[in-house]
Amino acid sequence: MIVQIYEVQSAAEAAALAACGVGHVGVLVGFGAFPREVAPVTARGIFVACPSGTTHVALSLSADPTEIERIIVEARPDIIHIGAAPELIGPKAVARLKARHPGVRVMRSVPVVDDAAVAIAQAYQGIADFLLLDSHEPGDRQIGALGRTHDWTISRRIVETVPVPAILAGGLGPENVAAAIRAVRPAGVDSKTRTDLPDGSGKDLDKVRAFAAAAKSAR
Repeated sequence: MIVQIYEVQSAAEAAALAACGVGHVGVLVGFGAFPREVAPVTARGIFVACPSGTTHVALSLSADPTEIERIIVEARPDIIHIGAAPELIGPKAVARLKARHPGVRVMRSVPVVDDAAVAIAQAYQGIADFLLLDSHEPGDRQIGALGRTHDWTISRRIVETVPVPAILAGGLGPENVAAAIRAVRPAGVDSKTRTDLPDGSGKDLDKVRAFAAAAKSAR
């Protein structure tokens, strides 16, 4: 069971998360268009400091392929996670990025609002290496970071019908991750808002540790 945690802000925090059982260390990377973005060079420093065996994930909320490509080149993640709304950047543009950087795996966020999510997920078959099934507010430029769950029956349909490993996100914390895994049967789970400290200054390591333990025990 993959355990993925966002948004890591420092090398020390990344190391602490790995010690809590986190396999995918996620960093929001960009050029200042969104709050809490870190520069690619900073993300690279975080990734370099991660313990061996940790997977480095760079989340871009940009819909500009040139900016995404800069993140790939400068941060050098294992996975580039594309989180812009589906109407802003589509499968063809993502496929071109993947072709230009074949050594980097691609994760694509899928907004789970209604049944249209299934078609969006299917469009990335053969392109994305992972799907991130997340809650979404229509009209937002980015997918996720809302701190609320979505209809897990739709996510379960994606898992059952799209042969791409899916990571479930959206309002997941230690208290509900096991139920989410039983309902959806994803390849992994992701947490951001419900494992943050109350003031948003970093991660609550106790919650992260509990989240990882609950996820792995529900495998």
